[in-house]
Amino acid sequence: MSVDVYGAALAADASLRAEYDDGYDELLDVQRWLGALDGADERLLARVAGPALDVGCGPGRLAAALTARGIDALGVDIAPEAVALARRRGATVVARSVFESLPDEGSYAHVILADGNIGIGGDPLALLRRCAELLRPAGHIHVEVGAAGARHGAVRARLHGADGRVGAWFRWAHVSAERLGPLAAAAGLTLVETWEDSGRWFADLRT
Repeated sequence: MSVDVYGAALAADASLRAEYDDGYDELLDVQRWLGALDGADERLLARVAGPALDVGCGPGRLAAALTARGIDALGVDIAPEAVALARRRGATVVARSVFESLPDEGSYAHVILADGNIGIGGDPLALLRRCAELLRPAGHIHVEVGAAGARHGAVRARLHGADGRVGAWFRWAHVSAERLGPLAAAAGLTLVETWEDSGRWFADLRT
């Protein structure tokens, strides 16, 4: 299971590589996920002022930081090791898919899809529609996307751990900055702003 390969990399603070069935592969930034907030993270979280849901929270750096600031935040992730690490950091996390029933649906002011998690499930439109369901009226989805002109589209992926293990194939997707607007509109969302920060690209969507 790719979840097991992912969890082992988090537990060991080890390298992790994603292979995609379109011939591309990349090293994933495990050290950033496990580390302290960087400047881009800080400026992203400065936009979050109310109850927040961190989708695909991983080891919980964002959800824990929001909680430490007195903001009601919930993380959701399917990987047991990620959930355990996030809870140790002080985050409140549920171990399930975003497509399953979640606490307080329809009450969140903010949903966060950082670290490329717009790719969850391989169907960004379905994911954005689901996130919109979780928000209160006039809520915001904060999305990290690829740069303008970056790769875009659905793929299959599998993870390669530093210990030589290879996970099963799973569905994923990439979304580039200039292709997010039509996806947002199809999900009934408004693209408020797109910005670049420290080489990373983000967008603010509103219901």
